[in-house]
Amino acid sequence: MAKPRDLHTVAAANGVASDKPFRAVTPPIYLSSTFAFEGYEAGGPYEYTRTANPTRDMLAGTIAKLEGGAGAVIVCSGMAAVDVVLAQAGAGARVIAPHDCYGGTYRLLEARHRLGQIEVTFVDFGDGAVLADALSRAPKLVLIETPSNPLMRVVDIKAVAAQAKAVGAKVAVDNTFLSPALQRPIALGADFVIHSTTKFLNGHSDVVGGAVIAAAEADVEAMAEWVNIVGVTGAPFDSYLTLRGVRTLFARVERQQANAMAVARFLDSHPRVRAVHYPGLPSHPDHAVAQGQQAGAGAMLSFELAGGPAEVRAFVEGVEVFTLAESLGGVESLIAHPATMTHARMGIEARRIAGIGDSLLRLSVGLEAEADLIAGLEAGFAALPGAR
Repeated sequence: MAKPRDLHTVAAANGVASDKPFRAVTPPIYLSSTFAFEGYEAGGPYEYTRTANPTRDMLAGTIAKLEGGAGAVIVCSGMAAVDVVLAQAGAGARVIAPHDCYGGTYRLLEARHRLGQIEVTFVDFGDGAVLADALSRAPKLVLIETPSNPLMRVVDIKAVAAQAKAVGAKVAVDNTFLSPALQRPIALGADFVIHSTTKFLNGHSDVVGGAVIAAAEADVEAMAEWVNIVGVTGAPFDSYLTLRGVRTLFARVERQQANAMAVARFLDSHPRVRAVHYPGLPSHPDHAVAQGQQAGAGAMLSFELAGGPAEVRAFVEGVEVFTLAESLGGVESLIAHPATMTHARMGIEARRIAGIGDSLLRLSVGLEAEADLIAGLEAGFAALPGAR
């Protein structure tokens, strides 16, 4: 039996030199939409790319190994990945979801709820009594987002998974913010792991895609059948680019989270900052939980300016190095204002309940020099009203 490979090796080398016809080191890309039958009623492993494609399968196999799952499906976006998991819950199923989740996830859950396709209960996973009450209502699926987007709250996956399993619910964890380089939810009890591969797995802000990894083979087969039926499978070229991004995942994340820690410490000591949300800081309320289930704090953080809309506008217009844009996880550093960008469609009241204030800014920290990142933020602070 072959010795299990370190995850660094899986990311860098899974599928390398596996091309038999021409012995290409880099796995080839198969752009064909259809594949020839050998003869009448003699189809091969690949017949039509919506159903299966060698390039997409190579990416799926690599991500499944990284997450420790039985297999994975690759779809056209992160939101499609969330929707695939919702479909597995069944018609009319009750879904428990975080009240402070990504705005797109919140919008999808609300839309499916309005259509009568699911019953969704948004809860604060940090409130044990509220979560226990929700679990008592026979949910089919518990959706966890940890760290949360954008407040970086950490959920104890193992503990929640045990509670969910006790009432017969399956557990899905959105692992987009950390990637398998820093967190592996299946080992902690999750049934599904969700990724927007657009983010850290690809890492270069040039592909939109998603993935769902399942712990059980039966769930992998059910998801594969569903994504073929609805036609949301990822494109071969997108899969090729994403796999190329995965090759450098561990190296990128290591540098990015080192930069993020430096940025978090800088912000935490700045007089114009009211609060910093980063699990790597000992002051973070979930610091201990994060240390117990994560291999690092990651490259995402958020902070609250001391001030209102005028200060936010001045800061984002004055900041340097960080680009004002949505998305995250790329090699370049980005800054976003959740209330007017990623979470705008969530609604004022829902944002208030979740704690997403108008002075909150989210950072995705990239690979630039630490000194330049700090200087870029200092330029933003220098633009604030009353700055010297």
